[in-house]
Amino acid sequence: MDTFKCFGCGATLQNTDDKKPGYVPLKVIDHDGILCQRCFKLTHYHQNLESHMSDRDYLTILDQISETNALVVYIVDLFDFNGSLIPGIMRHINYNDTLVLANKRDLLPKSLNDNRIENWVRHQLNLEGVKVKDVIITSAKKAYQFDTIFDAIDEIRRGRDVYVVGMSNVGKSTFINALLKHYSDETRAITVSEFPGTTLDLIRIPFDEQSSLYDTPGIINAHSMTQIVDDQQLKLLIPQVEIRPITYQLNSSQSLYFEGFARFDYLKGEKKGINCYISKRIKIHRCKLEKADALYNNHQQLKETIDQIETIDQMKTIQFTIKSGKKEIAIAGLGFISLKGPATIAIKVPRSVDVIIRDCLI
Repeated sequence: MDTFKCFGCGATLQNTDDKKPGYVPLKVIDHDGILCQRCFKLTHYHQNLESHMSDRDYLTILDQISETNALVVYIVDLFDFNGSLIPGIMRHINYNDTLVLANKRDLLPKSLNDNRIENWVRHQLNLEGVKVKDVIITSAKKAYQFDTIFDAIDEIRRGRDVYVVGMSNVGKSTFINALLKHYSDETRAITVSEFPGTTLDLIRIPFDEQSSLYDTPGIINAHSMTQIVDDQQLKLLIPQVEIRPITYQLNSSQSLYFEGFARFDYLKGEKKGINCYISKRIKIHRCKLEKADALYNNHQQLKETIDQIETIDQMKTIQFTIKSGKKEIAIAGLGFISLKGPATIAIKVPRSVDVIIRDCLI
């Protein structure tokens, strides 16, 4: 059986330990293309099972690309852009040719120009030292610009293998499944879910007798909000439809709670509009800054959002000063907030979660 792999997640099939990846019951016939127990439960019952893979395991698989001469298709998430960047990606892939697909275009406002999005993505990648052959805006969910992507892959790879890489939940497997549906007769599908770490090993899909496309495991971002919440909260965080700005007119010394995930404090500045781009399933609470700590500590629903945090002083505080112009504050795994300067603000988040200030995407 160890010669077969689960088509859904790439794990080597085995029937000796139902707690480890790739387990299938003895009654399952040995053949290629079947699903392991974990993928079966994810697909049919939406039940998540632990993958037991460490960050080192994911990076070890990613590092295999550095030993090849291949095209790397690097998928990033337009909604959670900074949270979807892989630190040191060029080093891990040994500076192989890279095509970037900026995915989840369907979550951004339709009125936003694609050229503007592409230029913004290129600038952000340049700041990260990521050298690319091209950037294509796409939506794997909508198969948006797939002909352009297919032609670009075929042209840039020049007969070489293709490795699809990205952080967990950026839509790698959704993209590959949509690609298979549009350009092949393959009827099987790679397992897709919102749970991090769904793909466990390389999944090989032949182009021809000489080359293949490989789906790689998603790298887990330990600094994202998605890593510290339970399955039910995870479903709240990830938007499924176009995000629309939720606007609040705030005076200085007012605060916004994004349920119990994070808090925005407007410390100093004139009255102004604050645009919030988050999943519409997340409730926002407004209050005075002087009462904000007590609201969290005495509000059972807010306190129950993240199990490990019982009082607001267990969160970290990051302060920003916007002197002029418009900026976005991005909270990894949650969304982003835009406002114009001059303004002094503070963000409270769980200690492991990254928060950055950036030029505006929207």
